[in-house]
Amino acid sequence: MGILNCTPDSFYAGSRVQSEKEIATRAEQIISEGGEIIDVGAYSTRPGATEVSEEEEMRRLRMALSVIRRECPSAVVSVDTFRASVARMAAEEYGVQIINDVSEGSDPQMFATVGRLGVGYILMSVEPTMERMLSRFTNEVEQLREAGCKDIVLDPGFGFGKDVIRGNYDILLRLNEVKQHFPTLPLLAALSRKRMVWMPLDVTPDTLSAMHGTMLLNLISMQQGADILRVHDVKATAEMMLRCNY
Repeated sequence: MGILNCTPDSFYAGSRVQSEKEIATRAEQIISEGGEIIDVGAYSTRPGATEVSEEEEMRRLRMALSVIRRECPSAVVSVDTFRASVARMAAEEYGVQIINDVSEGSDPQMFATVGRLGVGYILMSVEPTMERMLSRFTNEVEQLREAGCKDIVLDPGFGFGKDVIRGNYDILLRLNEVKQHFPTLPLLAALSRKRMVWMPLDVTPDTLSAMHGTMLLNLISMQQGADILRVHDVKATAEMMLRCNY
């Protein structure tokens, strides 16, 4: 899953694309480098990011999705949003196949919306520990199935609601427990250039060291059972997976 942020303030500057030309170039790059899903975000979730209105989020997404559908018509596209209204717009107007919700269903209409739309849904945990994550996932997966959502992906939510080092790494090294509890559900790992990667190295997100650190953690996550990697560096990740026989 390659990241395409149509925002001016995402934490990694290299992922920000705003003009039609930049969006087209990034979408084509993701596919040509081995990406299988284009994940489009229009609302930065980095700490301290500026709040974005529903109208502005939709405006950004409409522009980006129009370009992506024109330039990469057969691509699988996910939209990174926590708003049910935005999810509905993206699916109904642009045929988006997956909703990537970084808020663990904070919008009370989200589960019913994705169930009615028939799209895939990425349920991302904001809980600080493995125990609380598994307990909440159990209840939410049941709710999603009752709402008619058949394609559910679980995301442990690295960097969301967790202690930067101890919390995130404890969950990373126990990621196989999620697979043990939910063996039929795909598991997504979104570690790319996050604080848990670059802070221990005393570097910044845009450095080569941050990319190398990401590659290592991606490999560990796959060894722990991850099925999908959400990344900025698609080519490097694809090459790493090939060399490691994934």
